[in-house]
Order: sequence, then structure tokens, then C-alpha cells
Amino acid sequence: MADSGMRGIATVPAYVVMQPTTLCNLDCSYCYLPFRAIDKRMPVAVAEAVAEPVNAWARETRFSVVWHGGEPLAAGRDALAALMAPFGPEVEHHVQTNATLIDDAWCEFFTAHDMRVSVSVDGPRERNGERVTRGGRPAYDRIARGVETLRRHGIPYSALCVVGEPHPGLATELYDYFLALGCDVLGINVEEQEGVNKRDNGFPAEAVTAFWAELCAAWRRDPRIHLREIELSLRYAAAVLDGTAGALLPRELDPIPTIAHDGSVVLLSPELAGFSDPRYGDFVSGNVLERGLDHILADATSTPWIGEFLAGVEACRDRCPYFEFCGGAHAANRYFEHGRFDGTETNHCRNSKIRLLEGVLHHARDHQRSAAG
Repeated sequence: MADSGMRGIATVPAYVVMQPTTLCNLDCSYCYLPFRAIDKRMPVAVAEAVAEPVNAWARETRFSVVWHGGEPLAAGRDALAALMAPFGPEVEHHVQTNATLIDDAWCEFFTAHDMRVSVSVDGPRERNGERVTRGGRPAYDRIARGVETLRRHGIPYSALCVVGEPHPGLATELYDYFLALGCDVLGINVEEQEGVNKRDNGFPAEAVTAFWAELCAAWRRDPRIHLREIELSLRYAAAVLDGTAGALLPRELDPIPTIAHDGSVVLLSPELAGFSDPRYGDFVSGNVLERGLDHILADATSTPWIGEFLAGVEACRDRCPYFEFCGGAHAANRYFEHGRFDGTETNHCRNSKIRLLEGVLHHARDHQRSAAG
């Protein structure tokens, strides 16, 4: 296997994740967030501290701030506007929302702030049983109303779908649903065991591979949606054929800094925020109210658990034939599945990397045989 050359952690990220509030108005059963029933708000001072280096980075390269939660819209329009105000005009703003709070006023806010919207929805009504209100009531009708409001205002949006049990027959149903929904981009997340979600995600290999193969076939029949995972796989397959696969991964890992409501910074995996380990304590690398984000990132490898994680990345590089495709198991998946950061293959790897690539290749082989026959 060719050496990708990916080493260490970049000092300038491609984006930051900001948590305007820990509160979420839903109580999805697969959610990983530990404090989603508590409303802890981000003060403007945190946003001002983050904006200082971000504005400088955004003047040099494309840069995004991703507002995540909790449910970011639960912070309210005035609070979110105040948090966004310190960021310069070059910064792109994205929000990941469950859509239940979207109304005309929020759509006017998105338009006024040129905000890119991604909606979490798991397919048609019967596939959203895990997405419920704090009172345990189905949330789908409220999600659908929010999406329809976006459409009425002509606001383009992405969709993020969690698949709780991938199997043949499901992929076509989901893809047809999202075609009709009208999203521009679709991401598929096979359920992960992380955070407070302890449910087993060790699904049968044949079922997961067949799911991805079927999804690829559905997309190829009508590729109006940018289908994140399938297009990534096809780019990798093309690079393998061209002999350029080793150049697909970045030269350094993106640190993906997540800024919690109180200004604390967790690197590499937002899912680690709010958790702690007997060996490492919390996973925080610093606080932007005490030290600049640029300085925290420059000193990233001094965070004790990150050294263990980087050792795990090297173990993946040495052992896994899929390394050039995924760049090594994610930090949170390693930790919540293995209890350590230097383990290698995880169920997330199998479900969303290995089986994904195998499914796309199975579809390609089947298509080639059909064309030849």
C-alpha cells in the first residue's frame, strides 16, 4: 500500500464547530449528546475569542463555522445573531438543525445571514420513530413542516439521515424519499455507538454491503442529489485506477475544533465533548477565554490522549488496506467502541467505510456484468 504521507495535525482547520446551546427540544434515542436536556448558553465573549483567528484564516482560504448543538435554533434568533456578529464577511455559516423550530422568521434569518442549512431527518414518517419530543411524541410532522417552510422560501438545504439498521430494500426507499424531499446534498450516517448511545452497531456484513450497493444503484439511476458517501467512494475508486489514491487524503489531519458553550475546545471528534476518562480526565485541549484558538491548535499534540490517537492512526496505516480511503478510524469511534484511542478497526469503519466501498464495487461489478450480458 502506498504511503499517503498524512502525518500530524494541521494548525489551521477547515472549519470550527460552535455550540450555541446544549439544549435540544428533541430526545432522539440514538443521540450521543450528554447534556441535551440542559440549556447552557454560549456567551458572546466565546464567539469573539473564536472569531479573532477565524477571521484571519477566512481571509486566506475558504472557512466555515458550523453551528451545532443541542439544537442550535433553540438558542433563539437574537442570541444566534449576536454570536455570529463577530465573524467577518468571508466566513461561511452553516447550521445543523432538526428543523422542528423552522418558521418564516427563521427562513428570513437564514437568508439575511446567507446561512447554509442542513436538516436531520431519517426518511419517511415510519423511519423516524427514534426522533421524538421530550414528551416522547413523534416529531416527524414538525420536521416536515420545517422542511416545507424552507422550500416555500426557496432556501436550498442538505439532509442528514441516520440509518439504524442497514439492509437490502431500505436504500431505494430512502433515496426516493430524499429525491422527493428536494434536498441538494444527502449524507447517510449508519448509527454509531458513541457518547451516551451504547446500542450495539455490529450489523451483518452482507446486509450493510448490500445496502450501500443498492444506494449506489438508486443514485446512478437519478443522480440529482449529491450523495456524499457514494461520490466520495467513486472519487477514491477513480484515483486508484489512476494511481493517485495516495494524494486524496490531506497532508495533515484536520483538527476539527469543537467549541463548547463555555469556550472549552475538544479536537478531532465533537462527540468527545462533555465526557471524561479515568486516565486522561476530560478531553479538552484548552479554553478560548484563556488562550487563543490558534495557540491551542499549535500545541494540539500536547493534549495527552491525542498522542495515543496518533499512534492508532499509524497502526491503521500499517495494517489496514482501506487506510488511503478513510485515513484511520475516528477518535470518538475508537474510544467509545474500544475504550482507547490506539485501537484500529471499529464497527463504524466496517459499516461506513469498508462495507461502503465494497458495496460500491459490488454495484460496479454487477453493472459491468449486465452491460456485457
